[in-house]
Amino acid sequence: MALLKMRIGKRVIEKISYALSVAATLAVAWLAAGFAGDVYAADNLRGRQLYAANCSICHGEGGRSVIPGAPNFGRGEAVLKPDMTLLAAIRSGKNAMPAFQGILSDRDIMDVIAYVRTLH
Repeated sequence: MALLKMRIGKRVIEKISYALSVAATLAVAWLAAGFAGDVYAADNLRGRQLYAANCSICHGEGGRSVIPGAPNFGRGEAVLKPDMTLLAAIRSGKNAMPAFQGILSDRDIMDVIAYVRTLH
């Protein structure tokens, strides 16, 4: 009887171990797939074109602000912040700046951020 209990216990442990191994593998694959699409090199040329079309009216050509309150990117006021902070601000808008979520994709915004960083 004790031998039977040990065999059943061993099989249960093996099954649990296998299930955990499969779950861990699937979790890693799921995370890798989720992040793989977000990794790319920003395109400064594309960012420049998007900036000219969407941002320069307030922030000016070359990043020199045209209206009061708009950051002057040539002085580096805003471009020293982390990418994700800038992405969130551009998505949702800030002060007089409108939200660009739904107008520009995250990739578009990251391209603009990359271009703006060249102005400093």
